[in-house]
Amino acid sequence: MVTVHLPKSLQSYSDGAPSVQIEAGTVRQLILELDRRYPGLGAELRSGMAIAIDGEIIQEPLLERLGAESEVHFLPPIGGG
Repeated sequence: MVTVHLPKSLQSYSDGAPSVQIEAGTVRQLILELDRRYPGLGAELRSGMAIAIDGEIIQEPLLERLGAESEVHFLPPIGGG
């Protein structure tokens, strides 16, 4: 199972859980399953979130393969000025 870590701003979708376990082979499948379990979360994840898989930020993540024990972090955009 893939462990998915959600930023605080999205934990309301998962009833406050900071992480969830999902069965998925690719990031695309992962987002689809997260959206199925937590309606609306998929759209949030597709709107500018960076994705780190096993500690490495991936530039084009949707087709990226996930291992059975992968950890995925969704990172919100950083603003500043």
